Amino acid sequence: MKKIILACSAVLAFTVANAQKISVKDGSEKFSNGSHNAYTATIYETTKDEAMSKFKSLLKDFKNEKVKTDNGEVFGDNIVIKDWGNNPVDIYATFEEDKATKTVIIHVAFDLGGAYLTGSDGDKHSFAKKMVKDFAVKTTKESMGDKVKDLEKVLGKLEDNQKDLEKDNKNYKSDIEDYKAKIKKAEENISKNESDQVKKKSEIEAQKKVVEEAKKVMDKVD
Repeated sequence: MKKIILACSAVLAFTVANAQKISVKDGSEKFSNGSHNAYTATIYETTKDEAMSKFKSLLKDFKNEKVKTDNGEVFGDNIVIKDWGNNPVDIYATFEEDKATKTVIIHVAFDLGGAYLTGSDGDKHSFAKKMVKDFAVKTTKESMGDKVKDLEKVLGKLEDNQKDLEKDNKNYKSDIEDYKAKIKKAEENISKNESDQVKKKSEIEAQKKVVEEAKKVMDKVD
């Protein structure tokens, strides 16, 4: 149990230390339809499947023609982002998982209709970076929340164990007090018993004399 707690704590400490530094950078990344400028961020304490599922749900929250997953890539067709007006965009997202550290790197590309979103696109560029960062932060927090719940369950069990130990300790002390009272009573009984034995021996000696005298009288009868 102790090893499990230490392991969980170490993993969470690693996650906290790194998750606080979530940032988004952009650069060329490979997608199913070629290499394009993309926005990249790291998600902590999650899996590729979980990240893909949540990003798919995120795209479905926008008005769209379809959102699908194919060969590890999430594709949002004709996504309408209100902040950008009524012109739809295609969004592609790929995911790289590191199971050892439980991290997933997400790459997101925005096809504006022949040209892909880059740093020169001003407000759209800022919106895209914020969108990817917000997703990475939210997903990480949700995953960390699940980890915290697991740790809280372990804590709850430890606290229950502590309460059981305290209860046992109280019972043991109560038993000792009972035993002390019984010992004291037994000592008093022993003292009285020894005193009674002395008296009884005196009575026996006196009775023996009475018996001997009676026998003597009986022997004189003829």
